[in-house]
Amino acid sequence: MKLKVFICGFHPEERSDEGLQNSMIAKTEGIVLKSFDFRETSRIATFLTKDFGKVKGVLKGIRKDPGKFATSLDRFSVNDLVYYQYRNSDIHLVSQCDMKEFFTGLRRDLKRMTAASYASELLDTLVVGEQETRELYELMQNFLRRLQTAEDINKLIYIFQIKVLLFSGFRPHLDSCVRCQKKMTTAAHFSLALGGLVCSCCQTPSTHVIPITQGTVASILHIEESLWPQVLRLGLSPRIKKELKYVLNHFLVFHLERPLRSSQYL
Repeated sequence: MKLKVFICGFHPEERSDEGLQNSMIAKTEGIVLKSFDFRETSRIATFLTKDFGKVKGVLKGIRKDPGKFATSLDRFSVNDLVYYQYRNSDIHLVSQCDMKEFFTGLRRDLKRMTAASYASELLDTLVVGEQETRELYELMQNFLRRLQTAEDINKLIYIFQIKVLLFSGFRPHLDSCVRCQKKMTTAAHFSLALGGLVCSCCQTPSTHVIPITQGTVASILHIEESLWPQVLRLGLSPRIKKELKYVLNHFLVFHLERPLRSSQYL
């Protein structure tokens, strides 16, 4: 929800209330991806929001007066936000931030915390600009809720990776050979460079192929096509998990052009 108001040129600490022009007040819900101290009294946080994509905002005075906001900006927490949405800056002024969901269950276990950190870093890297990403927001929220009690954390991470690639437009091509469009009926190879399956006739040294079985391909397609409650019931064999870990991690590293810092701890 937006309300048009008047605001001025912006610096996170120095913006005054005088001469306000050309801005909007935005109200939404956001998950804290990361935050850091800014000057002596404030913090800057990056939120994945329900309505406006990835948003950076400064919370002025939160360190000097913690009671000023009904949140401590814990990573992964869900907060109700009200902020001034500036046109000429990528850092906005948060006027209200109230904790809504904390996910206590995942904070009691190092591996769950590491998985949540990886998910936050992946979304922070992939999501560019302030564009609506409702599917990614709901995916992250569902992931964090399930992560509190999930027995198979690795499986949950693979599901999350596949859904993120689907919703962010980086979906690998698995329906046929990415070069000749020939349907794949047997074990195939996955090309990191081309982002999909490659048949034996189309393989070259430059395609950077890695082997992948039909069972793994079918599992990825099933996860892409199924709703969250259904996909959680999918069973994965040890071999498929091993292939998913190898293919997904290498595919992400290839296209991001660097490994995520938190991935080394998974």
